[in-house]
Amino acid sequence: MASSESDTGHVRLVGAVAGVGSGLTKVAVGHGFDTIKTRLQCSPPGTYKGAVDCLLKTVRNESVFALYKGATPPAVGWAAIDSLLLGSLHNYRLFLIRHGFTETVPDSDVKRLTLVGHGIAGLFAGWTSALLATPMEQIKVKLQLQLQRSAADRQYKGPIDCVRQVVQAHGVLGLWTGFTGSLAFRSNFLWMFGSFEALMRAFAKLDGTPYAISTPMANFLSGGLAAFAYWIMAIPADNIKNRMMATPHNLPRPSFVGTIRRIYAEGGLRGYYRGLGPTLLRAFPVNASALWVYEGLMRLLGAEKTRH
Repeated sequence: MASSESDTGHVRLVGAVAGVGSGLTKVAVGHGFDTIKTRLQCSPPGTYKGAVDCLLKTVRNESVFALYKGATPPAVGWAAIDSLLLGSLHNYRLFLIRHGFTETVPDSDVKRLTLVGHGIAGLFAGWTSALLATPMEQIKVKLQLQLQRSAADRQYKGPIDCVRQVVQAHGVLGLWTGFTGSLAFRSNFLWMFGSFEALMRAFAKLDGTPYAISTPMANFLSGGLAAFAYWIMAIPADNIKNRMMATPHNLPRPSFVGTIRRIYAEGGLRGYYRGLGPTLLRAFPVNASALWVYEGLMRLLGAEKTRH
């Protein structure tokens, strides 16, 4: 079971520290993929024939550095978002352990958090992180959708200018446009962390066999594979969220239900799955690397165990 420190009820900060490393890893590995995904989701129908066409047009018309448009908010933002996401995840796991969401490890008297508990912790952590993720992602989306090659021709000169214009149009709460979409999207961390734990347990069963792998390798593979479960479930809500956030700031703030209807009217059910290709391409390397870094830092920092 978790160490005795987990029984104090105190908020633990070790997960938040490790989450910073995870967030920076995500930006370094995956931001280019994310730019392609966002443009496929939010550009007018027919703008691009697919992910490869979007990539080629972006590089040809704007240079390869355009793939990292909007990277400054994620560099700062993902470090903060993953710090909140993974820091709260660790605390929710410990909270659930203290309140009986435990089971006995096979062939042992040791207690561990149940798979359902891991999923619930992921759900609550996703909702918690939406508070910070929504304004960060809105700025990122708006900057990614600027197609002009010259910075002088762009509506937003940078993240700070984008924030200023949004606040001028809608007040401070305008930065949380798309919050309902973000909540729906981030609910899917239930699948991410439930799947991650299930995969870790499956790899643990290989111990003592010729196919046994190290814990860091199991973290890497579990993170990458769990990301597929996450994104297959999350991509419709991701489309809704990004379309809400991409609405020009000089227009009325969009509603969640209205955005669902608009996507369906434009593309039917397939409209909710725009951007799935580049999303799945980036899912494994980004999340495998991020969770490898996070889990490694958690061990290095001596965090309480929630699995055995």
